[in-house]
Amino acid sequence: MPELPEAETIVRGLRPAITGRRIERVEVPKPDVLREGRRSFSAKVRGRTIGSVERRAKNVLIVLDRGRRIAVNLGMTGQLLPFPRPPRGRRRPTHPAVRFRFDDGSLLVFNDTRRFGTVECLDPEEWSEREARFGPEPLDPAYAPSQLAAALGTSRAPIRSWLLDQRRIAGIGNIYAAEALFLSGIHPERPARSIDLEEATRLHGSIRMVLEDAIDEGGTTIRDYRNAIGGEGGYARLLFVYGRQGRPCRRCGAPIERLVISNRSAFFCPTCQPPRRP
Repeated sequence: MPELPEAETIVRGLRPAITGRRIERVEVPKPDVLREGRRSFSAKVRGRTIGSVERRAKNVLIVLDRGRRIAVNLGMTGQLLPFPRPPRGRRRPTHPAVRFRFDDGSLLVFNDTRRFGTVECLDPEEWSEREARFGPEPLDPAYAPSQLAAALGTSRAPIRSWLLDQRRIAGIGNIYAAEALFLSGIHPERPARSIDLEEATRLHGSIRMVLEDAIDEGGTTIRDYRNAIGGEGGYARLLFVYGRQGRPCRRCGAPIERLVISNRSAFFCPTCQPPRRP
């Protein structure tokens, strides 16, 4: 599933393409991706102008006039693809779920092969309620190591599971949790509350570094993720542990191991990430 860097990459690609465009028509070939009825959704967005494109957690937000937001969660295979004219040939979307047609003849297509993604339009009050469910943004300059340490100290959950909880911290998924824990030297099964201030400070820095580097590379394409122009992200070649079970650690040479926490794979180096702090 696309995580913070992938959503941020898509947002940055969409901004110059769709900001300022007025939505003339909405077509919904696959209404199961909507969280409301097709007619209701179309009535809310038709005729509205796009003021900005933003991100919160793993969600892409298309901000309309009068404060409404089209919130898109990409799910496993969702793509947001802008086109200056009706797409033809190789770039033609293969599984269009929603099409937004603009006043200048261009369009935006939500393409989703497996249709685990969602699209909805929220008014300001609805969005405020939704946003309150998310934890702090890890790249927010105001988010300090002390805040991370304090929040970790209240939980017995494995640190990997804690990082995936969007109520605790927003936007981190399995890929970047694995990479940040490796860079911090923290075993993924360590209880969150066992991590002291020094380790939390190191983890805070690792989270930021991993996310910023992944954004610089346009995200991570393992299988399905594509950016706003249909290209792959380049961060996969830089991964230390994620998906590298049995391959040598880039630091110490020990084979990368995999374990399952809450029915999801976790990857780590047994030497660089000991179960307990040395």
